[in-house]
Amino acid sequence: MASITPEGGALYGIQLPIQTLTRTLADPWEDDATPADLLRVAQAAEAAGLDFVGVCDHVAVPDDEYASGMRTTWYDPVATLAWLGARTESIRLLSVVLIAAYRHPLLTASSFGTLAHLTDERVILGVGAGHVEGEFAALGVDYHRRGKLLDECIDAVRGAYVDTYVSHDGPQYSYRDVGVGPGPASGDLPIWVGGSGSAAWKRTGRRGDGYIPMGASRDQYPEIIDTIRRAADEAGRPDATFDIGIMPGWAYIGKPPDDLPPAWLTGDPEHIAAELQADRDAGANVFHLKFRGRTIEEYLDQLAAFGEQVRPLL
Repeated sequence: MASITPEGGALYGIQLPIQTLTRTLADPWEDDATPADLLRVAQAAEAAGLDFVGVCDHVAVPDDEYASGMRTTWYDPVATLAWLGARTESIRLLSVVLIAAYRHPLLTASSFGTLAHLTDERVILGVGAGHVEGEFAALGVDYHRRGKLLDECIDAVRGAYVDTYVSHDGPQYSYRDVGVGPGPASGDLPIWVGGSGSAAWKRTGRRGDGYIPMGASRDQYPEIIDTIRRAADEAGRPDATFDIGIMPGWAYIGKPPDDLPPAWLTGDPEHIAAELQADRDAGANVFHLKFRGRTIEEYLDQLAAFGEQVRPLL
């Protein structure tokens, strides 16, 4: 596979609200939101010209100190993206991110291959190593091998589509002469790798098509891009192109109301566009946007304002 970002262009999208209620990721209005509201947001994002919507992944949040700031609502990404894919037409559908080690790679290949088949190739498989040790324990997966498991999962998912019947022999997974279908018509899925440090950057260069940021600042991007490129060269991929994601701060287009939850990227459309352009100048070409809103109507207004007032300036 290769970069899906148009040459010289950029992609813009969101991790959907409502699909998780963990407070660091959600505004208060989401607590009472419904599936119909989730659909409204996805369709509004498409109408605003956004390029992708994303759904995150946790299977079983533990009741322990590490996860004390998390809540237990995390919509299943495959089920949710499939439901939204049937009700949208063009917007891409991203797992942001699927914790690949929680599932056998043949299951992931089957789920996402089917999703690609049903949605006219709109799927982006975003994967990550995971970070909640108690969740790994509940699922019987070795937390301390999560990076190696992720590497093997990426290889095995890619390998599942190369022929009608395929085989794999790795440290964790081994199978012979099995077929997975339907798969993506192109024979591969765009795979974006999420993470916050050099291991994720190197994994992107070695195995991925794009990078999903976990809060990296603009001034880190020369290092991030250099690390990705060097890893690609070392892996024998000198001509690979990449979708380089960045996550700007919480945004509000216009003057933020006094009772708005904290937002850092605020102001008129020209100011918002200038800040995003500075991110592009740093080397990013995929924007994982986060909008604030006190109500769903205000959130939808923010999506529309981005499409109508900000994106034409970029």
